[in-house]
Amino acid sequence: MKPILIVGAGPVGLTTALALDFYGLPYQLFEEDGSLSSDTKAGTILTRTLEAFRRYGVSGQVLSKALRVDEIGDVERSTNTARPSVRTDLLALETRYPFVINLPQHHLEPILHRAIEDKSPGHTHLQHKLTTFTAATDSVSATFDTPDGPRTIEGSYLLACDGGRSTIRSMLDIPVEGESLAARNLLVDIKVDLDVANPRDYPYLAYFADPDEWMILVRQPHCWRFLFPLPPDVPEPGTDELKQKVLKFIGPVDDIEILNTIVYRIHHRIASQWRSGRVFLMGDAAHLITPMWALGLNTGILDAISLPWRLAWVARGWADDALLDGYGREQRPVAAQGSGEMAEAGRKYMLGQQDNLRAMSGDAWANAITRTMLGVRLDVDQSGDWSMVKTELGPVRIGDRIPDFVLHGPDGEPVRLHQLIDDSFVVLHFTDVRRRPSLPQDTPGLKHLIVSRWDAPLDSGLRERAYFDVGDALRNRLGCALDTAILVRPDDHIAAITPIDHATIERIHARIVRPTTRP
Repeated sequence: MKPILIVGAGPVGLTTALALDFYGLPYQLFEEDGSLSSDTKAGTILTRTLEAFRRYGVSGQVLSKALRVDEIGDVERSTNTARPSVRTDLLALETRYPFVINLPQHHLEPILHRAIEDKSPGHTHLQHKLTTFTAATDSVSATFDTPDGPRTIEGSYLLACDGGRSTIRSMLDIPVEGESLAARNLLVDIKVDLDVANPRDYPYLAYFADPDEWMILVRQPHCWRFLFPLPPDVPEPGTDELKQKVLKFIGPVDDIEILNTIVYRIHHRIASQWRSGRVFLMGDAAHLITPMWALGLNTGILDAISLPWRLAWVARGWADDALLDGYGREQRPVAAQGSGEMAEAGRKYMLGQQDNLRAMSGDAWANAITRTMLGVRLDVDQSGDWSMVKTELGPVRIGDRIPDFVLHGPDGEPVRLHQLIDDSFVVLHFTDVRRRPSLPQDTPGLKHLIVSRWDAPLDSGLRERAYFDVGDALRNRLGCALDTAILVRPDDHIAAITPIDHATIERIHARIVRPTTRP
């Protein structure tokens, strides 16, 4: 197989490279600049992104350099009145990461890049500016300007991770829908001691709502980050004015130093199509979303969860090309009507305009799972039933991400459910293992497992494929009856919920990976 060509070495491009490596697909990664970005950008990484980093083998490196946050503060700034926080500790049964983390993007990118170099030395090419490309029915050819002159590379697919001003999207003449508002946000990184010399009891991540000037406070590993709105016609504040704005909020301190500042506009712009033959748009090239509530970078990582496994299935001969169409069909509404509208709702919430804000209308568990992006339900069966918002704990539905529950494996040791799904479709047969149920043989890309509240007898012949669900905890959480089969995709999303019937399960799986017609 010819390598998959990734253009753009931002977080989405880097994560996609790690994903392709995980699935054993050859790739080459190209970046126009001579180094990774050093700009002050996104600073909070949500739980669903951490789950992707775990799958792709880089979560430990990321977590070791980050600050973990189990409470997202919510304060009425004018009165300094705390409103109910978002408590991620309520998700301890749902995920192995019941927290979000603070880590600035220019610290994250080197971590991802080092992991790439450790796994696949020489696969990243800096100072490679894409100038043109051609796509055939079975390949793509991309030409780059380099310090050594033009260079042309043949590949199997071209993945556009080249940002909001995507060269590839422009060359394809794909329209962008939506708007860019005149309002701007000002991000300031401050070196100040609010822990010892000037202690303040602020959460590591806190949103301070105010109709005149809301503010977001983020404790980064190396600094404190402040985010303010900046009216359209107001010039960017100077150093002294910025210091006064910060001091007005935190009160007098012994010493303060401004490290970085950046002004960015508010966007909600979505590409009208995400696939053109063998070319795919990802990240900001597909959707440019203001990073309110950390929805910018983290929505891009959803793309790096959705597309790579599909490419692997097609490359391995386990699926038809039409499986790739599901990437844009499922992810585009999440970015356009999901993340984009939630980011705008978050901005209005910060201004005190709280009417009809579904994203914060549920109970404490629902708000936590929504804000961590664990509540995304994809339209996997093309029924139009998708959502980014949970309002209450209830039975899972088709398209939901299955919780990363703890089960106990054949050797008795605990195992997280997502580990069993990492590189396969999995059918979970919730049944009574004591009755020696029949279990189909595994096939390439499809595993069958029994989940039971009874431990499999040693003489049952099922011990190696049975997982002990203590107290029926997982089945009760999912809300399914005994003798139910749940088909889960390699991206952790539920593809089917059905009474156990082997022929029915096989038909559903075949329809997913080998659809008879392209939608």
